[in-house]
Amino acid sequence: MSTTTVETSAPAGERRPAPTPGKVRHRGERSRRASLASHAVLILASLTALFPVAWLVFLSLGPDKDDYLHPGRIWGKMTLDNYAFVLQDTSFFDWLKSTLVVVLGATLIGVIVAASTGYAVSRMRFPGYRKLMWVLLVTQMFPIAVLIVPMYQILSDLQLIDSYLGLILVYCTTTVPYCAWLMKGYFDTIPFEIDEAGRVDGLTPFGTFARLILPLAKPGLAVAAFYSFLTAFGEVAFASTFMLSDDKYTFAVGLQTFVSEHDAQRNLMAATAVLIAIPAALFFYLVQKNLVTGLTAGGTKG
Repeated sequence: MSTTTVETSAPAGERRPAPTPGKVRHRGERSRRASLASHAVLILASLTALFPVAWLVFLSLGPDKDDYLHPGRIWGKMTLDNYAFVLQDTSFFDWLKSTLVVVLGATLIGVIVAASTGYAVSRMRFPGYRKLMWVLLVTQMFPIAVLIVPMYQILSDLQLIDSYLGLILVYCTTTVPYCAWLMKGYFDTIPFEIDEAGRVDGLTPFGTFARLILPLAKPGLAVAAFYSFLTAFGEVAFASTFMLSDDKYTFAVGLQTFVSEHDAQRNLMAATAVLIAIPAALFFYLVQKNLVTGLTAGGTKG
């Protein structure tokens, strides 16, 4: 027994309206409202980050030391005299030389020691290798106020007070433990087969480390160098304690010379701070392309 389906057709001459297809949103595509909201948040965050820098530059253009109390008056008397005074009548270039010697020395030595330590702990199994990393981590627990006195005694016994080498070694003790942990994490991510391939080709362990592993660890090296650079560049307590000569002051210590017990030349401090920021910005520009690069991208291509 069959059943018959009866379809009702529209009257002749009358057409059904075609359904309007909705907009198909592809995978990963955001709506206009979500896009506008994310852009608004990013613009607000950018303005929040840039405002202190712009405000510092604005205050550095005021000719009087009390212009920060009345910033609206700066508009009518902007000048570059503060920058001219800092560059010509202060020890700015001595501070620059001292800062570059200390910072670059601490960065170079610190990254080399941290990379070697991280690679040794990542690849080699020697007695106490786990305890070594924990000891490095424990050293980060002590505040600067506790470390200054014993470090001063050690540097005094070694006759390294008021010397660039002494300050470089002090900064290395601060940056190497953290950077060693950082580099160990990067080396753990690099496949161990690369080391084995180097041994098959006749490379020594040091040759494998220098010729195969370090090129793949450029992002980690860049982060470690950036951390070491900023730590040494902006540190004040150690530099002001261990450096006694005016011509050996770093930027962080030299900036304090504009503040005395009864006076503070804030316009000159602002101009100096703007000039100090230039080397840090240049260093960041040099390493920024490696900060977010894929760690093992070079080992998986070709």
